[in-house]
Amino acid sequence: MPENTVATSLAPMEPQDVADAFAFIQAIHAADIDTAGAVADEVGPELHRMLLDVAARVSIPVTAADDHDGEPCEHSFLAAALGRLLLELLCHSVCLAGARGMAETIVRFTENILTEDHGGVGEVLRQLEAAGMKQAMEAHPVRLTAV
Repeated sequence: MPENTVATSLAPMEPQDVADAFAFIQAIHAADIDTAGAVADEVGPELHRMLLDVAARVSIPVTAADDHDGEPCEHSFLAAALGRLLLELLCHSVCLAGARGMAETIVRFTENILTEDHGGVGEVLRQLEAAGMKQAMEAHPVRLTAV
């Protein structure tokens, strides 16, 4: 049986990576294509890695349910919800390999799994960003140099 994915901690992201990734995600959520494009252009190909890091942080803690000898447990509903999300993505022909598709997937996951009645997605994204930034700042404190 594979180890529960929650047992393995994710390495903290760099603070700027958190800020850049969530700037892109928030722009996609707001349908602000100009800002999303500007962020993508500024960050470059590293945006893909950053979005994968965010996606892992958003989904792994929610979807990793403990094994109960193969019997349904209190978290079993997540598999059905994730299945609905996958079908939604397939219906919209979202390319999950691209930055926009990944950001849309994070937004949809947040909307379908982390919020009730599909409301407050922007607020949940801000909370996720704040949590990621806190972890990043604790792992990578700003060092002031004497002049």
